[in-house]
Amino acid sequence: MKITAQEEYGLRLLLRIAKCRDNGGMNIPDLSEAEGLSAAYVAKLTRILRIAGYISSTPGYKGGYVLARPAGQININQVLKTLGGALFTKDFCGDYPGTGSLCTNSVDCSIRSLWQTVQLSVDRLLDQVTLADLMSPEHTSVQLLHALIGQQTKVLS
Repeated sequence: MKITAQEEYGLRLLLRIAKCRDNGGMNIPDLSEAEGLSAAYVAKLTRILRIAGYISSTPGYKGGYVLARPAGQININQVLKTLGGALFTKDFCGDYPGTGSLCTNSVDCSIRSLWQTVQLSVDRLLDQVTLADLMSPEHTSVQLLHALIGQQTKVLS
């Protein structure tokens, strides 16, 4: 499994906008410079995030992007699904039928149960995480995420 560039950079842009203290928000050139991305790619990602209702634009010459709702109300699972989709959906098997019109394992498939379980596990964790949770320093986020998955681990310094 891989996190796509669109998911990673889209989430980074959303976090950067959330942390911005300027009431006018951040514009595309500022976001581009801050994240080391092309302005065209930032424009594409901000468009996706704006259409999905996570950010809104502020008018004027000094305008930019701001969160459309409080960071605590922005669910990371939904953001990632907006940017890239789920790992496993009900249409998954239809996307990989092999050379036939139906998958040869469509009746009894242990692999399908694996992907369903992985998706369920990912959803259970990410449904508990908001953008506000990611605005903390890394050591704080690590503690929160480890607590969410019920692991007792040491935070590396």
